[in-house]
Amino acid sequence: MGQAQPGTGTRLTLDLWHPNCWAIEATEKTSGGVLAHAIYNTPKANVATDSVNGLFTAFADSTEDLEELLAAIEDSPHSGELLELQERFGSGHAAPGNVVREFFLEYDPSDMVCPVLLQHGFVHSEPVRIEGGREYWQVSFANERADIESALDGVRADAGAEVTVERITSGDARRPERQRRLDALTPTQRDVFELARERGYYEWPRGVSTRDLAAELDVSKTTLLEHLRKAEAKLLDPQAHE
Repeated sequence: MGQAQPGTGTRLTLDLWHPNCWAIEATEKTSGGVLAHAIYNTPKANVATDSVNGLFTAFADSTEDLEELLAAIEDSPHSGELLELQERFGSGHAAPGNVVREFFLEYDPSDMVCPVLLQHGFVHSEPVRIEGGREYWQVSFANERADIESALDGVRADAGAEVTVERITSGDARRPERQRRLDALTPTQRDVFELARERGYYEWPRGVSTRDLAAELDVSKTTLLEHLRKAEAKLLDPQAHE
């Protein structure tokens, strides 16, 4: 899953599901998510199919949620040995959760969807985000824009995948700053912030009280304010959570 430099062409965000994926299975069962950074070949003697080692970041709202996520990953029949890292590996591996942990994981390369995407002309340029049982790929497509749908059909057929296009832009366009900052939020923080914005919480005078928002979300006022404050801090400074 090594990253390639994006070129000209079309940039897309793909919402993707494929079978036999430990990350999809684990994030569907638990809260939190995974960022996939890079894949390394790890050939072993006397093994018919070489395994690969991937570098990943697990993220969640709480330590308890993170531990449940890691346990689900280890329990998956599609994952091998998991090695947690005591310190951050390199730099720039920002994740959206309040609690993050990096790890190496060994698994079968035949379960990877990346080679199928590459075969059909989709080159990813950012870490893959997996949460809620779905993978989100930022990719570039160097061929003609009119060929995208047929290429996606090829991915669906060859990988047994479900793929939808969330966003599509010209190759020289970058994701808006607002979207990059929203991506720094956990799913819960994003949901709370978007609801508050839609209900007029940030208008003057306020269109809704914190008590009403908390009641609509079925959480305590304290919990609501905690999610809002953390979301606001990340939106004002997306590096604050690292």
